[in-house]
Amino acid sequence: MLKAVILIGGPQKGTRFRPLSFEVPKPLFPVAGVPMLQHHIEACVKVPNLKEILLIGFYQPNEELNRFLFNAQQEFKMSIRYLQEFAALGTGGGIYHFRDQILSGSPEAFFVLNADVCSAFPLTEMLNFQNEHGEPNSFVILGTTANRKQSMNYGCIVENEETNEVLHYVEKPSTFVSDIINCGIYLFNPEIFQHIGAVFQKNQQDMLLEEPTNGWQRAEAIRLEQDIFTALAGQGKLYVYKTLSFWSQIKSAGSAIYASRLYLNQYRTTHPERLAPNKEGGPKITGNVYIHPTANIDPTAVLGPNVSIGTGVTIGAGVRVRESIILHGASLQDQCCVLNSIVGWDSTIGKWARVEGTPSDPNPNDPFAKIDSETLFRDGKLTPSITILGCNVTIPSEVIILNSIVLPHKDLNRGFKNQIIL
Repeated sequence: MLKAVILIGGPQKGTRFRPLSFEVPKPLFPVAGVPMLQHHIEACVKVPNLKEILLIGFYQPNEELNRFLFNAQQEFKMSIRYLQEFAALGTGGGIYHFRDQILSGSPEAFFVLNADVCSAFPLTEMLNFQNEHGEPNSFVILGTTANRKQSMNYGCIVENEETNEVLHYVEKPSTFVSDIINCGIYLFNPEIFQHIGAVFQKNQQDMLLEEPTNGWQRAEAIRLEQDIFTALAGQGKLYVYKTLSFWSQIKSAGSAIYASRLYLNQYRTTHPERLAPNKEGGPKITGNVYIHPTANIDPTAVLGPNVSIGTGVTIGAGVRVRESIILHGASLQDQCCVLNSIVGWDSTIGKWARVEGTPSDPNPNDPFAKIDSETLFRDGKLTPSITILGCNVTIPSEVIILNSIVLPHKDLNRGFKNQIIL
């Protein structure tokens, strides 16, 4: 029997995803038409003999999260539960705190997936790899190849090329170590808790030597990457399965559009029914496009490539949308143009307005390039990237918005570029 754990973090994280994370927990943000977490769950339910999925994080349970869990359980006919941390415990501390829940039912092994990654999730392949490599009680990290410069932004893995054993692990090194990087997707067996427990005991002992504080909470904050993998490397316990399929982090709003492109392309083989076809009396579709059935789209609109249209969206005559995510209830009025942007919930773009951002895609000439998840600001200025319209934003007719973040505002009557508008 197998289980899966998805680490969803909490509200004090995801600052690079603002302002979108103000309105919805980041793991529930729609990517390619469905909540980010649903892609993980869909991959997990395909694994033979996987019986339960646990979400671990420190979001307060709310109506939206509860509704997602209820709908997911109904759709996938599987136990899916949320376990709330009392504080941010790190990638290792969270699973250690809830080890009794994870080990309930005596699973032989369990997956751990970070919520903020986009992937083909080759979970069954990781299982087969574990059976073919290493000791029965070995652990597996999913890895992929990055270019030399970008690899230093990730956990770097030095492997034995013959056995795929992890010989050395360094999290975000200051100099080049390896072009194999950690994808944030793991396969463990129950023995992992012995290793995490040893770190916890050491943290407790270290806290006793310091001045009294809330040390028991700090002792339980454990990071799989720095605290566990670094120590396990070279011990014959840790192996890397390298995937050739797509993978990306989803740290910033720009990376959400890139992830949407990757998932929409995957739909061609996994969910062709989610892709909008060109049909008589409908809008012109270019490339991969997702349109929710409740959306109302004028047949003269042109959509795509890489466009996701949410529930209740209205798109008028002559509208052009490309490389964008249009969220629930938005209205795009006649002849407006939306490029490389995210249009927030219940926002309105007036007639002949233009909303455009700058793509933040990986270098297309480098097969190992990853997306750079920029911070919102660099040197005190807004980083040029995609344009984001927050919830309930109204862009009047004929206004031009370029590389901006726009939050609800009483009037917009001129062009804006590289600004955050409150």
